[in-house]
Amino acid sequence: MTEQGTADPERKARAPSARADATKKRILSAAIEQFTLKGLAGARVDEIADAARVNKRMLYAHFGSKEELWLAVLEDAYSRKRNEERLLEVGSLPPERAMALLVAFNLRYVVEHPEFVRILNEENLHQASYIRQSRFVKSLYPPLLELLDQVLLDGVRKEVFREGISPMQLYITIVSLGHFYVANQYTLSTIFDVNLMHYNALAEREAHNIDVVLRYLAKVKV
Repeated sequence: MTEQGTADPERKARAPSARADATKKRILSAAIEQFTLKGLAGARVDEIADAARVNKRMLYAHFGSKEELWLAVLEDAYSRKRNEERLLEVGSLPPERAMALLVAFNLRYVVEHPEFVRILNEENLHQASYIRQSRFVKSLYPPLLELLDQVLLDGVRKEVFREGISPMQLYITIVSLGHFYVANQYTLSTIFDVNLMHYNALAEREAHNIDVVLRYLAKVKV
């Protein structure tokens, strides 16, 4: 406890950092919204700054440029998804249950976070020119593929999965089943005259995706 009128050095050191972190979070949140709505080219720095309640100079001080802010948004998007994916703890589950949970998660995540789909689609329009600069995003996936490989091997040992499945190809298939569905929800809903975002439609799609993946993985009984 400090004497009255005497500054607490530790508290003084913490305060600017806390304010800076809060400011960065507001800028990032505003950037996610603007980039999702307007893309990289259409989003304006002054609108992002206004939405974050900061001036442009402060935005540039934290992120350097609009392009660096876009890269920060990409890293944040991938990081959030991987963090939630880790919470599934699929490595501790029976292999079929682990795969079903991973498939269901990847559909539900993009349904609940359509901004993730739009941000990734935008980066693909730029041929991954920004994410290519990020060692951080690349570092997120080797542990995931290693975990998937462990689940696959466990399934082979327990004679419920067949051998020779590529963890990378399997993961691409799993995320594709959800991503395509959400990315094309409006055209597909119109073509088939059904609301694909309705609860019943999502439940049907989730069951279908799980069935597709588990049938692909299943060991053929002889």
